[in-house]
Amino acid sequence: MDLTQIFPTPNPIIGVVHLLPLPSSPRWGGNLKAIIDRAEQEATALAAGGVDGIIVENFFDAPFAKKQVDPAVVSAMTLIVQRLMNLVMLPVGINVLRNDAHSAVAIATCVQAQFIRVNVLTGVMATDQGLIEGEAHQLLRYRRELGSDTAIFADVLVKHARPLGTPNLTTAVQETIERGLADGVILSGWATGSPPTLEDLELASAAAGDTPVFIGSGANDDNIARLLQAADGAIVASSLKRRGQISEPIDPIRVQAFVEAARQSPPFLTENSAAAVKSMKIAP
Repeated sequence: MDLTQIFPTPNPIIGVVHLLPLPSSPRWGGNLKAIIDRAEQEATALAAGGVDGIIVENFFDAPFAKKQVDPAVVSAMTLIVQRLMNLVMLPVGINVLRNDAHSAVAIATCVQAQFIRVNVLTGVMATDQGLIEGEAHQLLRYRRELGSDTAIFADVLVKHARPLGTPNLTTAVQETIERGLADGVILSGWATGSPPTLEDLELASAAAGDTPVFIGSGANDDNIARLLQAADGAIVASSLKRRGQISEPIDPIRVQAFVEAARQSPPFLTENSAAAVKSMKIAP
């Protein structure tokens, strides 16, 4: 996939808008306007800080449904994403946790969002929600039925989960792309706020070929330039919050500092680096 179809610059930084608890979630507070107001403030802060895109998640709906979320969540997210797309002129993505990719692609198609994130596209993962099975077969056919061109970015060996068996990272990346038909892959550490290793990113990037690889967690001012040497972009949340606390709102000063640090990453690596080859292919 050519990332410039979505993002105008190489190595895009995608900031996350974590929605406050939505209707039907255990901590729903009964005030949708407050959720919309905070989402708009965070999207504005991300845009002002210089990110290249935004992804919206129902992060505070935990504990999450394993698969299909309540229709009220879909309705609320559709409304909120539409408002954010009218507010900031950035590519927008959607992640419906824990793994409701069908709802994500439906929302994205209706509001013309550019991409979705899918935690488990292929394989079987043991999670705190139980066993989650990838449904690439159904999802890709549903996207086709909708006539949608929404890109699918899929996690490989997603955080807060353990695979059944002991799959090789290279094989997992290749199968996510070749058998799951992911448009991009995401590599995280073991949990929220934990980064992948540079070595794992290099393996994933080599296995992915022309398909972009994103850092999915744990990126911060100190490590982003180094990690981007082996990746095509990053999805970032925790380190952009006030004091780096996940429960806090987005801090525009931290966003700007992070983006500036990311831009220090060398655009190309050595000639025999798969990541360098991929970066050259996606450069505008």
